[in-house]
Amino acid sequence: MTAPETRPIRKPRPAAVILTPSAEARIAALMARAPEGAIGVRLSTPRRGCSGLAYSVDYITAADPMDERIETPGGLFVIDGASVLYLVGSTMDWTEDDFAAGFTFANPNAKGSCGCGESFTV
Repeated sequence: MTAPETRPIRKPRPAAVILTPSAEARIAALMARAPEGAIGVRLSTPRRGCSGLAYSVDYITAADPMDERIETPGGLFVIDGASVLYLVGSTMDWTEDDFAAGFTFANPNAKGSCGCGESFTV
């Protein structure tokens, strides 16, 4: 008689980006008024700005199989598969004050950013 095969128990992988409650609430608000056909919101890091990479948040109508999927109470949030390496360990927040509102990022991978804060480098 042989011993039964045992497989190691895999811990769930942590999300690539941590969303604060404010960011989740903003995603919910965006999805509540999303254009027809939108299934979620995608975070990506296109090349632009003084430092090379920028944060971009857009509606999506389809998710790429390579995207990192995060289910939030307000809807689907995905991270572009090519951007995950630049964002692992980041925290995404939504902040508002009297003069500005927007998503903000605490990214431990960023080695620098431009003076206006619109772009970053890794």
